[in-house]
Amino acid sequence: MNYTNPDIAKVADALMARAEELENKSDILKAVELKALYDQIREMPAEQRKAFGQEVNQLRQALQAIADDGQAKAASLPPIDVTAPFDTNSKFPGFLPTETGSMHPISRERALISDIFYRMGFEVSDSRELDDEYHMFTSLNFPEGHPARDDYDTFMTEETDAKGNPLIAPAHTSTMQHRIIKARKQQLESGEPIAVLAMDRVFRNEDLDARHEHTFTQYEGVYVGQDVTVGQLVATLKLFFATYYEKDIDVKITPFYFPFTEPSFEFSLSCPFCSDGDDCKVCSGERWIEMLGCGMIHPNVLREAGVDPEKYTGFAWGGGVERLVMVKQGIEDVRHFNSAKLTFLRQFA
Repeated sequence: MNYTNPDIAKVADALMARAEELENKSDILKAVELKALYDQIREMPAEQRKAFGQEVNQLRQALQAIADDGQAKAASLPPIDVTAPFDTNSKFPGFLPTETGSMHPISRERALISDIFYRMGFEVSDSRELDDEYHMFTSLNFPEGHPARDDYDTFMTEETDAKGNPLIAPAHTSTMQHRIIKARKQQLESGEPIAVLAMDRVFRNEDLDARHEHTFTQYEGVYVGQDVTVGQLVATLKLFFATYYEKDIDVKITPFYFPFTEPSFEFSLSCPFCSDGDDCKVCSGERWIEMLGCGMIHPNVLREAGVDPEKYTGFAWGGGVERLVMVKQGIEDVRHFNSAKLTFLRQFA
């Protein structure tokens, strides 16, 4: 299109060329040069306004046609598969070099915990992030009607197992106890104890706050053999914590209740960051920090896995990896771990 006014012709050439480069053609209608031409109309002598305004409107109509054509072409593109890692309609992203990244603090501590227990003679295995009602409750001596079986407390899916029971997002890694003991009971008969550490994410219906999170990582220890005692349980955990925190510590066990252990205990250790408890941000002046639940494996759990509780005994424990790291690093809020905030993660680079 030919424009008699040189100012309009100059702007038209510039905007047409720019429209070719725009991904969203409609953006050309927002060009400041076009707006400036309309602003000029008000300042012109009355006899010039009509001819100038007509050419500006012609330019806008030409740009509108380009925008409409761009929208029509975009609508004709094939639908995007949102499940694909990278859609064919998008450019492959430029990734940052690996040297700029770092291991997540939970991944790093999982490796450290696994290494310590491996050197103590424990086999290390993963747990599960989806399980069935039998391994979550029945095999662990949970009675019928126990509150934990209610879907108010436990995340249950719409998928079901072979018996029609809903599959469960495990609330603890103890779902592995039955599998661990049953798969290795031949070791007991050959005189070799069962010693396994299982670790993975678990899920609980929690009210979120600085100390409670619905998704966290738990490490579960199982040890079964002949003449196994509470003293061995305490000694094992004390050695682990002393090695993990690189300090000599005192420990304390307090009677508690778990369906799958008898007797059951809460296991606490002396705060490794203060001498007398005064003004300590980690233990709040209490001097003791509760770290995990533990106890002697209930005879019913052993019997369910095909092990004679009259001949063999064992102990088990379950603790949160996040709590270990929070105490170690002085982290005040458990929600930081799942926040994906770089300001938090960069502290561990």
